[in-house]
Amino acid sequence: MSTIQNSIDVILKQGMLPLYFNADENKSVAILKTLYNVGIRAVEYTSRGPEALANFNKMIEVRNAELPGMLLGIGTIKNLAQAETYYLAGADFFISPGFVPEIATFLIGKKALYAPGCMTPTEIIAAENAGVKFIKLFPGNILGPDFMSGIRDVFPDLTFMPTGGVDTTRQSIETWFNAGVSAVGMGSKLISKEVMQYEAYETIEKETKRVLDLIEAIRN
Repeated sequence: MSTIQNSIDVILKQGMLPLYFNADENKSVAILKTLYNVGIRAVEYTSRGPEALANFNKMIEVRNAELPGMLLGIGTIKNLAQAETYYLAGADFFISPGFVPEIATFLIGKKALYAPGCMTPTEIIAAENAGVKFIKLFPGNILGPDFMSGIRDVFPDLTFMPTGGVDTTRQSIETWFNAGVSAVGMGSKLISKEVMQYEAYETIEKETKRVLDLIEAIRN
């Protein structure tokens, strides 16, 4: 299982974190393989349906057998029981829509990355004081890059990643990076319901490669 720093390093190296959920196990696995083939080495699978745990277990099985070096994290974790369940399932990192102190205590104790969603300085301070190193700015479309610019100097030791509303355009991604984030979370703007419905894996591959190239160009 990945350590906290290793998980952060892998996410920051690719500069973006793809996230998705699909009720269909086969589609969930196929998307994971597609992302791996284009160079992604950290993926967030969101726990947003009754099928999530069974799908995640299958994805871990496939990852272990076929996708060396891939970190598989779980998102939309809202309580300690969920965190414990997915820790036992083998999740490499954990992401919440909000900050949950008991989850932070549990996962930091296990040396597993916990990235809580925060949208106020008060929440970020609480997370930092609990030992959190990686903050998910959520929802990104409400907060905007100006929020990141405004708090950057107050939290020099934290790593930030916005999720929600980050477009796949150069302007959107570049504005966020210029504001001070170290990665961007990419959900439906990258892996849409329509693309999943029609199993357009080639589209996911092309778009992901394009975004990775964009981020590399922006950071260089």
